[in-house]
Amino acid sequence: MKDFMFIFRGQGQPEFSPEQMQQHMQKWFVWIDSLKAKNLYVAGEPLTPAGKTVKGAKAVVTDGPFTESKEVVGGFFLIKAGSLEEATELAKGCPDLPLGGSVEIREIMKVEEMIQAHS
Repeated sequence: MKDFMFIFRGQGQPEFSPEQMQQHMQKWFVWIDSLKAKNLYVAGEPLTPAGKTVKGAKAVVTDGPFTESKEVVGGFFLIKAGSLEEATELAKGCPDLPLGGSVEIREIMKVEEMIQAHS
C-alpha cells in the first residue's frame, strides 16, 4: 500500500441551515467510517479559513491562504491505497463534490525514495 494525500478544495463554506449542515457533516462521517473500515484512512482534518502565505526570495507575507483562483483549501486526508487509480476512485466518495468541490490526490513520496531517485 502507498500513502496519499487528499487536498479538499471548494468555494468556501456553503450557506446551509443548521439541519443541512448536520446532514452534510453526517455524509462526511459515513465516508470516513467507510475508509476506516477498510483500514485506508490514516488521518485528516479541516483547515481554518484564516492563514498567511509567505512567498518569494524576499519572503513577502500576505494575509490568507489564497491562491489565484477563488477555491479555498478546506482540509486534507492521509489515506492508503494500492495505486493512484485506486486513490482516485476513493476520492470520488467526497461529499463536497456535488457542491462543486474538488479533491487533489497526491502520492506521498518518502524521503528515502527521494534520495534514491536523485542518487
